[in-house]
Amino acid sequence: MCKTPAAPDCHLRWMTSGALSTTRAAALAFGLFFTLPVSDAIDTITNAVTSLVPANIGNLGFISPAQGQPAALTKSQSDALNTYNKAVSDFKSILSQRRAQIDSNQPLSNLPGQALYLARNNMISAHKDLTDALPSKIGRPNKFAIPPAYFDADNEPLLDEYANLFNIMQAPPGNAQNSNTPFHDVVDLGTAIGRAEGLDAANAQVAGRISLGMFFAETNGKQNMGNARSNKYKGSLQTGVSEDQNGQKKWAAIKKSIAAFDPALSARDDKEEVRVGNLDQRFNHWTAVRNALMNAHADLFAQIPAIVKALPDPIDQMRLFELIQIIPSPTRSALKSGNLAKYEISDPTIMRYLRNNSIFTFGQADRAKTSATFREILDAMWLFSDKFERALSKFNEIKAQRKGENQQLPTGPTFAKQPSVAPQRVGGQGLEFASGSRCCNQGRDPPAQ
Repeated sequence: MCKTPAAPDCHLRWMTSGALSTTRAAALAFGLFFTLPVSDAIDTITNAVTSLVPANIGNLGFISPAQGQPAALTKSQSDALNTYNKAVSDFKSILSQRRAQIDSNQPLSNLPGQALYLARNNMISAHKDLTDALPSKIGRPNKFAIPPAYFDADNEPLLDEYANLFNIMQAPPGNAQNSNTPFHDVVDLGTAIGRAEGLDAANAQVAGRISLGMFFAETNGKQNMGNARSNKYKGSLQTGVSEDQNGQKKWAAIKKSIAAFDPALSARDDKEEVRVGNLDQRFNHWTAVRNALMNAHADLFAQIPAIVKALPDPIDQMRLFELIQIIPSPTRSALKSGNLAKYEISDPTIMRYLRNNSIFTFGQADRAKTSATFREILDAMWLFSDKFERALSKFNEIKAQRKGENQQLPTGPTFAKQPSVAPQRVGGQGLEFASGSRCCNQGRDPPAQ
């Protein structure tokens, strides 16, 4: 006879007996629940089960409703949740409205992308505020690689529709002049301009790579694109009329020097000049890219060796040149400072331009920043990162292709895709994300971003 379950020869039989007793207790409890009044049944079940469970399991008891449910939200948490739900609803509503207008061929309002852009931003901002208040709401990764604190992966279809609508609204005009080699053109022009500015072959190649990054940043690599958020900025690198004209003048000043070392590129340029005729040069891909690079970037290409030394990551280099598009004067000042990474921006107007370009834009915590170093600004450009990484991949693809054809770009290292300095913050897969107003040029509203 087993006197204690601790006895070795009794252990197995005690475990079996205990299991059977527990099973009987459960059966008894189940039957009692349906034969007694509810209040009596619960008391009887509790007593029956507790009395038959082995003592060494401890006090079983039932879980109270409060223990089995999430803790009640505070008012601020509840407000954040309600605000987010409304932002999602508003975004769905404007997407549906714009889709219905397009599908029924209704005329669209002036700047039809602006309401979508603002509603998209409100949703992302509200989600960041929600996850700041309730970190448990941070969900799984999403296909756009937006940090989960800013975006709920369940809403991926909304951003798909957002991109699809902008593709329609920003289609090139009917008379736009496309190129059969749009990416190669950008690299060739950037490289040639770099050489004309005095760069050696390797650094001129960096200029070509950075130029391709600008093409992706401004239009997601789409040539001759319109702009559903601005009547001023158009074309492959989203320039205004005055910027385009300034670029034309600067190109004329260096074209002879380019013809001397790259006659084939000069001949291509002559053909495109004839082709564009009296058309707005922003809607010929070649001339649009050429003029935009000359206007905003050419004079800075000479500083590429120092920039590469300060920012060895190719993605950071592209970010810096995109900041030339957004806040040109402060960026130039930072480059001259001798300590680019620690150069601080605190002017409220400049901070507003950054926020208008998806930098420190989303959520109250980000928008509350009153100053930032350039290192912090570069790290905050996470909505650009995917575009720049795809530009880098395309550049290496072009380089490999030309190497196979014995038509190599100027010699230099192949840059593998590198992680962002802030790897938790990477950008959006093919979406038109980053946009806003450019400093010192009376405002800028590039495409959907």
